[in-house]
Amino acid sequence: MFGPLTVKPVKSKGDKTGCWRVQLKPKYLQKNCIGCKMCLLICPEACIKGKEKNTFMPDYNYCKGCGLCAIVCPKQDIIMVEEESGGEKK
Repeated sequence: MFGPLTVKPVKSKGDKTGCWRVQLKPKYLQKNCIGCKMCLLICPEACIKGKEKNTFMPDYNYCKGCGLCAIVCPKQDIIMVEEESGGEKK
């Protein structure tokens, strides 16, 4: 029924995001946020935290960089930027 599904456990070992991550991360501008919580609701990793307007931020240790939060933001207050190479994920 399903084709061969293989994921090497070594690839995700020590990486909190699991098996994949793109080299982009969301940058919350926090200028036009209306507190709609769409970013919080759409995040497949549930790594966005915040309670009120202009306080939403992702936990970059778990963010995969999918960009869904930037796509659904009605005020375009989230942009995707390249992640710095090497070092800790921020």
